Amino acid sequence: MWLIYKEFRFEAAHVLPHHDGKCCRLHGHSWIGRVYIQSDSLQTSGPQQGMVMDFGEISCYLEPLLENYLDHYYLNETTGLENPTSEAVAQWIFEQLEKAGLAGLHSVEIRETCTSGARYFHPHLGAQALC
Repeated sequence: MWLIYKEFRFEAAHVLPHHDGKCCRLHGHSWIGRVYIQSDSLQTSGPQQGMVMDFGEISCYLEPLLENYLDHYYLNETTGLENPTSEAVAQWIFEQLEKAGLAGLHSVEIRETCTSGARYFHPHLGAQALC
């Protein structure tokens, strides 16, 4: 079994309206994310031989999200999330990639600071997602 990832970055602002600390005010982060793709086999022929998937293919799925919703945007508006926590943003990205048909999608990880973040797994993965 293979688990590959593609890292991505974006700058964005958000407000956590229910937070009882500083995060209830408008602020921004240099977000870092990873999309994880799982496969039990590698490509056996062609230009992707020996790969789960070309990393550039993952980037093609990420690009529209970064350009139209994430990079240099106000996440409360562009994602439709009232409370865009790291957890909610990870789930939102996962669901967008899933709708776009990204094969083998395993999970999405989001870090809003160098020490804090979240990873979202689809509920159907259950306990195997923790591996």
